[in-house]
This record gives sequence, C-alpha cells and structure tokens, in this order.
Amino acid sequence: MSITRNNRIVVAMSGGVDSSVTAALLEEEGRQVIGITLQLGGADHPATTDGSCAGQDVADARRVAAKIGIPHYVFDYKHKFFKDVVVPFAEAYGRGETPVPCIFCNKTVKFRDLLAAARLLEAESLATGHYARLQNGPDGPELWRSRDSRRDQSYFLFATTRAQLSFLHFPLGTLASKAETRAHARRLGLPVADKQDSQDICFAPKGKYSRVVHTFFPDLVQPGDIVHVDGRFLGRHAGIVHYTVSQRHGLGIGGESEPLYVVRLEAGTRRVIVGPRAALFQDRLTVGEINWLGPGKSPPATGITLTVQLRSMHQPLPATVYGCADDSAQVQLARPFAGVAPGQACVFYQGDRLLGGGWIRQSGLCR
Repeated sequence: MSITRNNRIVVAMSGGVDSSVTAALLEEEGRQVIGITLQLGGADHPATTDGSCAGQDVADARRVAAKIGIPHYVFDYKHKFFKDVVVPFAEAYGRGETPVPCIFCNKTVKFRDLLAAARLLEAESLATGHYARLQNGPDGPELWRSRDSRRDQSYFLFATTRAQLSFLHFPLGTLASKAETRAHARRLGLPVADKQDSQDICFAPKGKYSRVVHTFFPDLVQPGDIVHVDGRFLGRHAGIVHYTVSQRHGLGIGGESEPLYVVRLEAGTRRVIVGPRAALFQDRLTVGEINWLGPGKSPPATGITLTVQLRSMHQPLPATVYGCADDSAQVQLARPFAGVAPGQACVFYQGDRLLGGGWIRQSGLCR
C-alpha cells in the first residue's frame, strides 16, 4: 500500500532488528521518521520485568535511532499493557482458554494507543516491523500475507480495523526473507544486525505462562480432578492454568494403554478432561467477536468458502464460514482438526488475503 512520500511517519521500535530496519529504510527513503519505544515492563509489574522493551531493548532502540539520525522517544505504557494484555491473558487462562497475547497487544497498546499517539504527533502513518502486506482494494485497504510465508505475521493482525489499516505501513512485508532484513541491517550499519530474535511472550520469559497467573491472580489457580473422557477419575492437578488443549506431556498420570491428551478444560468444575488423540478431532466450531475485512459488513449468512488458520504455526484448512447476527460465525471445516483450543484465534483467508477472524469459543453454535 503506497503512502504519501516525504511525510512524517512514526515507527514503533522494539529494539529488535525488524523494527530497526523498518525505521532505517524509511529514513533512507527520505521520510521524516520519529522512533517510539514502548516501555512495557518495570519493577512495579514483576511478571513483565524480563520482557520485551525492558532494559537492553530500550537501549538498543536508542542506539539505532542515534545511528540513523532520527528523534527517539520512550513512552511509559506499563499500566496500559498490564491492563489490556496481561490481565486478559491471565483471566483467559483462568477460564480454561489458551489466549494469544500478541493479538491483545496489537489490538490495544499498539494499534489503538500508539496509533493515537502518532496522530497527536501529526504523523500520517504508523510503521511497524510486522511481516505483512497492505494493498489498496475497491473497498479500501486490504491486509495480505507477507511475501515470505515463513515469516508471515498477518495472523496476529486479524483484529486490525479498516480505519487502522489506512494509517499503517509494513515495509518488511515485501522482503523475500529474514536474511534480506539482516542484510539491510548490515548494509546500514545498524548495531542490532545480528541480535537474536525473541522467541518468548515478552512478559512470560521461557514460556512460564502459569507464573503470570500465579503472580497476579492466585485465586484462579485451584486444584481439581483429571478425568478421562469415559468418566474415569485418573488423578489430581494443581490448576487448569497448567494445561492447554492437545497437550500430551506433563499430565502427571500413567498406566494407560495409549497416550492421553488434554481434550478440554472445564473451568467451572476445575476438571481437566483427557482422552486418546481421536477425541481431539472436531470439524465444527464457533468464533466470536468477528473483525471482518472482506466484502460487505460481515461473513454472509449463506456461507463463504475460504481457508482458516486455527493457530499461528498451523497450515490453513479449507472451511465454510457462516456469519451470524451477533458478530459471531460458525465454521465448518472440510476435514476434522485435532486440537481446536478455545481462546485461540480463528483467522479467515482467501488465498493470501486476510478476510478477518475472531476468537474460538468454548461452546455453542449460532445457527
């Protein structure tokens, strides 16, 4: 998607190579670039102290800004981040769901609060280091997968509205690979050219998700029973927050003739329901809080054939999506899928174009 040249543009700079290259490429093009780093962690929120944009990341962003000669500011968003990302994350785990906090962050802290700040700075665009593409379509801006399918991050952007898309810019979406990104970083002499990518959720280093719930919502961590789908009692657990749908290892039970998986989590009864892999397969699910970027105002009630992605690292699946009156949709998969997890995002694609998505619900059908 093209934007007016020589305009003022705000770049969200996390201190990593992607956002640093984004800022440097835009400055090289002659844009009036302003770098902003979000301070998301701090001593008053111990679960986030080791996270992204804390300490070294802020310093790295500052060094990059100095290298390319742009103004750089640090915004204290700790309380916004805690309220809009950490709290919903913990509450979702308490409900027996498997949340996607990066989507919470994009929807609130980045593309609501930071975008509003960019407007106050009289910028015409907000740029980020996401691997996704924007294209002009007959009904306005369209969101597409990145050129490099291995790095594509459009799944995490499904909740972005059309109005927000019209203000956004994703320069890395057209690059062929991460190697090309790092090549740009070296060519431009950026001090983070060889910095390792972060693999963890920023406020839960080393994947210690349950620690976040234990820290801030200890009442949500209650023991309960582990029950087989056939009704047999198999043991006790220390809290449903330690489990997720399709989990196999770490169940703490044995003596069964076949491997067992977490089939569902019942928050009301604090039960972890387990069973054989065959019990995981579903071919129908309900998705709520739909954000629709396709033709019209919502998925058609008569159904639309497309592909859906049920987890960020999974391959898209053929499906038919039926729109409902309450911003929800029923998804009929062309073939059963093992491990539909409430709380995850179900994202709709037509080829490489993202048409929208929503949150997988615990149960219920809308038609």
